[in-house]
Amino acid sequence: MSSQNHEGKRIYQVWPGNNRFYCGGRLVFGPDASSLLLTASMIGGPAITFCVRMVYLIGHRYPAFHSLLLMGAVMITILDFVFLFLTSSRDPGIIPRNKEAPEAETPQAISQSLEWVSNKAGKAKLPRTKDITVNGFSVKVKFCDTCQLYRPPRASHCSICNNCVQRFDHHCPWVGQCIALRNYPFFVCFLSCSTLLCIYVFVFSCICMLEVHGQFYLVLADDLILGALVLYCFVSVWFVGGLTVFHFYLICTNQTTCENFRYHYDKNENPYRKGILQNLKELFFTKIPPSLINFRDWAPEEEDDVEVGSIASERGRAYSPRDTDMSSGKPDHNNIDLRLQNQEYGNKSDAAVQEISVDEGATAIGSVDQEPANLRRNSSVDVRSR
Repeated sequence: MSSQNHEGKRIYQVWPGNNRFYCGGRLVFGPDASSLLLTASMIGGPAITFCVRMVYLIGHRYPAFHSLLLMGAVMITILDFVFLFLTSSRDPGIIPRNKEAPEAETPQAISQSLEWVSNKAGKAKLPRTKDITVNGFSVKVKFCDTCQLYRPPRASHCSICNNCVQRFDHHCPWVGQCIALRNYPFFVCFLSCSTLLCIYVFVFSCICMLEVHGQFYLVLADDLILGALVLYCFVSVWFVGGLTVFHFYLICTNQTTCENFRYHYDKNENPYRKGILQNLKELFFTKIPPSLINFRDWAPEEEDDVEVGSIASERGRAYSPRDTDMSSGKPDHNNIDLRLQNQEYGNKSDAAVQEISVDEGATAIGSVDQEPANLRRNSSVDVRSR
C-alpha cells in the first residue's frame, strides 16, 4: 500500500448515506442505532429478572428443576442478543451509487413513460420507469434520483438510511437498521427467539407461582416479581408473536413487507413465488450473498473532488472505454471532468456543472434526432462494485 493511500480516506468515512460505522467500517448501523438500547433493555430486563429469581428459588424450593429453568432462560436470551446484533450491525444489502445517470437506452429497450428524469448535470433524460422480465412476468423498475441508477427488482430506497437496498423489506426502528437481503434471516431468527423467550418466561413464571399450594391469587400477592413478569410477557407476546407469524407468512409466499402493502400479491400473481418449501429453503438454507461494497477500501482520490456518492468498493477502478473514447464531432467530456476536478468540492453545485455542460455540449445538440433542445448525450461513469 502506498503512502498516498495511507493519507487518504476509506469509503466508510466519506459515504454519503446516513449510516453509522464502527470498528473501522466493519460494523454498519442505521442512523437510529441508539434505539438498540431500548430494545436491549426491553429484552434483557425481564430475562435477567427471571434468571435472578430462579437463582433465588434454587436454594429455597426445587434446585434441579429451577436450575434447568435457569439454563434454558440464559441460552434463549443469549441467542436473542446474538441475532439482534447480527441484524443491526450488518450491511443489509446497500447498492453502490453512480456518479451520473446511465446513458439513455434505445426506445425499443425501454417502456413508454410519461415522466422523464434528468441526470445531475442535466445532460441526459431518462424514463422514470422501465420494464424488465422476471420469471416470465413483466416487472417495472424505477429510477432513483439520489443514487442515479435503476433499482434492481425488489430493491427500494430507504429514506431514513438514504440508500438503495437490495430486496428491501422495511426499516425497523427497534433494531435501527434496514431489513433487507443480507440480514433478513437473522431478523426472523431474532423475532422467533424473542417470541420463544416471552412464552418461556410466561409459562414457567406461572408454574413457579402455582408451586405454592396451587393458590394462584394468593401467590401473586406474595411474589410480585413473578406476577409482573407474567403480565409483561403476556402483553409482549402479542406484539412479537404477531410479527413472527406475519413474517413467516411472508416467507412462505416469498413476499417482502413492502411488496405486501404495495402490490397486494394475495390478489395478483407473484413473480417470485416458488412454493412453500423452496421459499423456506431460499431464505434459511441459501448462502447469504457478499456485500456489494467493501466500506474498508480506500476511496479513490479522483472521486474525492468530484462526488462522494459515486464511490464504490473496488480499488484501482478505471473508466470504461465508452467514457474515454470520444468520436469526432462529440463534446469532449474528459475536459469537462478535468475542469470539475479543479473546483473545490464544497463550492460545487448543480448550476456550475450545467454552465460548463452548456458551453462544451452545444455542438452535440444538432446530432440528436427528434429530441428537445436541452437533451444532451450522457457521459456517465458507472462505478458500481463487483
